[in-house]
Order: sequence, then C-alpha cells, then structure tokens
Amino acid sequence: MKSYWMQTNGADATLDLRDVEIPFPGPHQLLVRVHASSLNRGEFLPGHGKPGVWKAVGGEAAGEVVSKGAQVRGFDSGDRVMGRCAGSFAEYALLDAAEAIPMPANLSFEQAASIPLTFLVAFDMLVLQGRLKAGEWLLINGVSSGVGVASLQLGKALGAKVIGTSGSAGKLASLQSLGLDLALCTRQPDFAAAVMEATAGQGANLIVNTVGGTVFAEDIRALAFEGRLATVGYVDRVVHADVDLEALHARRLTLFGVSNKLRSKEQKAAAVPRFIAEVLPYFAEGRIVPCIDRVMDFARLPEAKALMEAGAHVGKIVLRLPVAT
Repeated sequence: MKSYWMQTNGADATLDLRDVEIPFPGPHQLLVRVHASSLNRGEFLPGHGKPGVWKAVGGEAAGEVVSKGAQVRGFDSGDRVMGRCAGSFAEYALLDAAEAIPMPANLSFEQAASIPLTFLVAFDMLVLQGRLKAGEWLLINGVSSGVGVASLQLGKALGAKVIGTSGSAGKLASLQSLGLDLALCTRQPDFAAAVMEATAGQGANLIVNTVGGTVFAEDIRALAFEGRLATVGYVDRVVHADVDLEALHARRLTLFGVSNKLRSKEQKAAAVPRFIAEVLPYFAEGRIVPCIDRVMDFARLPEAKALMEAGAHVGKIVLRLPVAT
C-alpha cells in the first residue's frame, strides 16, 4: 500500500511516499481502508517527532472497516467509521476500536475525516474542561484555524455567543454564516477592550487560545469573573508569557492546557463515548456541517502541507484517497 512518512530535522520536515505492507489489526484494532484523511498543523511541527527518525504521518481518517481484531465488538467489515489514528496518510490504517466513531449516514468521507481530531479537542476545551453553558461568551483567538472553526461551531451548537479574532478580514467574513457574533480583525494583543464592550463589561467566560504567548496576557485581561482560559497551541512559537496573579486570584480564574502528548491511549479514548452521545447527533441532524476549505488528491500532500503552513485556509484541508481497484 502507499503510505506517507516524514522525517524532521531542525525546522524542516521531509515527506516520502513509500510502498509498505498492509498492517494486520491487533486484538483491539480495526483495519480501515482509508477514503479520506485531513491535515493538522501540529503533526508537521519539528517537535512532533524525534529529529532524523522517519515515521508514518497523519492523525485522523475516515473509511471502511476491512477486518478487525479478535476482541473487537460492535464493528463489522464494511462499516463506515472515522477516528484518530496514527499513519492515516495511507491507503490503509489501524484504528483502535476504542477510538472508532460510526459515521453518520449524511456525511461524506471527506467531511467525516475532518471531524475526529479538531472536534474531540473542541469537546475537551468547551465541555469537559471549559464547562461552557448556553448564553455564555466564548472568545476564540485564531478562529479561522481548524480547531478554531470547530470551537466556533460547537460553541454555537451549545448556545454560546462567540467572538473570534483573526488577522484576515476575509476569513472573518466567511465565518459569519457559521454564527460568529463578533469578528475582531487583529493579530495583536489589543482586543480586551472590544471584548469588554461587547459583553457589557463582563468579559469572556471561556477563551480558546490557538495562537500562543503573544496573546496570553491579553486573554487574562479579557476574562470574566470565574473565567476559563484554554491553551491549545502556540503557532506564534511564543511559549512563555506573564501571568497577572492579582487577576488570577481576585477573579477566580482557571487556566488549563489541551494536549494529548502525554496522555495514555486509555486517557485519550475515555471521552469518545461521551462525544458519540453528545456531539455526533449535531452532525447527524445537520446542525453542524464540517467546514472544509478544500479537498486535494492524496498525491498532493506536500502541496497541501505548504498551503496549511501558509495559513491561507479556513477550516480543514482534506486529502482524498484513490478509489480501490
């Protein structure tokens, strides 16, 4: 089968398309014929793998079950599934059954492939840790990113009012149809006053920071009493920031990180049943329609990676795998 591998060296990442053996599922795994897989910025960052070591690349997929391990229950050959899985930029991938999510019938494989990583992260931030309630204010830094758009869509489905920042007025305009309540066109830490004005002096109840350290202190200034601040990325590469301890103390703020880097397989999979029960119906009912910037052929992964890193997209970039012959 065809499979993409990647090697990182310093700030560079090299992709290689290889012919490798089709893997065999372990006792708790599904072998999936991949129909689509989407890109995520984090998997291409230099720190994602050990320098100089080749590894299969790709983190989420949608496809059809080909075979399953002896201890897998609830899935059969031919089932349409989606989920987080390593090495998904390939014609076949192994998916842990605990991570497998049944595809709603109304979704295409391309739509389904854009869901698992970003929406499970959004579910973690907004629901599991962020405790977002209907009527609360949600602020998303970098709202046009994959995680940003997923957070916007899930936030609106949960009944929140959403403020988004982006350096592109065009990207912000394209998100109005998804329910963005207030668009702030800025890449600078200068948005707290506008947030306070929009919320009648209250501030944001929950903030999702996909940008990094350059906006962290401003996020603290924009938080409401008992506000929560989620840090999910640092595309600005700024990993240190000042913390206003007086504000943290007086306003009873909660600061938390969202990452799977140090979590076990069991920890990562623990939220999947709740996601299936609480979020999957939004997709099945059409209340959330995955936001896909573009679909590209499997052979164009290097080009897709360059487009993503240039930041010209809104939502997800998806790879379409060739039809099996």
